[in-house]
Amino acid sequence: MNYFKGKQFQKDVIIISVGYYLRYNLSYREIQELLYDRGINVCHTTIYRWVQEYNKVLYHLWKKKNRQSFYSWKMDETYIKIKGRWHYLYRAIDADGLTLDIWLRKKRDTQAAYAFLKRLHKQFGQPKVIVTDKAPSIGSALKKLKKEGYYQNTEHRTVKYLNNLIEQDHRTIKRRSRLYKSLRSASATIKGMETIHALNKKHRRDGHLFGFSVFNEIRNMLAA
Repeated sequence: MNYFKGKQFQKDVIIISVGYYLRYNLSYREIQELLYDRGINVCHTTIYRWVQEYNKVLYHLWKKKNRQSFYSWKMDETYIKIKGRWHYLYRAIDADGLTLDIWLRKKRDTQAAYAFLKRLHKQFGQPKVIVTDKAPSIGSALKKLKKEGYYQNTEHRTVKYLNNLIEQDHRTIKRRSRLYKSLRSASATIKGMETIHALNKKHRRDGHLFGFSVFNEIRNMLAA
């Protein structure tokens, strides 16, 4: 599929603009200035539209390939402020710290935890162990899912120190938090950031301490 058909700018300009925003703590205006220094005149609002459009594409392409997980999952939620109100970003990683999936919701309740856990089961099946905090909503959601035939052989652990890995992993997304204007734009932006964060973690897990290129990663994904 040609993801750049009908675009005014060359695909490399679009890829580097989206990549810079997702990988580094830069604003749209700062990326506009960086491109201008290289002789490319792009309005920051155009960069915003590219990010919103291609984030969804990158996330879905990553999801298609992200099918393998270890026996142990760690699941937690963190807070994201959108239009002055707190929302909840559910996140799950495997035993190696690699991202399984994310789920941005308005509420932190049994229904949200249930939907996220069911979504994970559809993608990866069931693990031997799920580690979470002691939030009652997650426990209630797992009980409901077990009654429906999901996670029949999964042990639920709520020992706090076991979840340190995912709590530390929240930091990358938390420090990129901005003043999101709507749930829709926040969801699209976070999906893109999480995709690049997941690819970088896999790059390091595979033994590459250096050499991660957000440009190459995005180009390869969109060329597949």
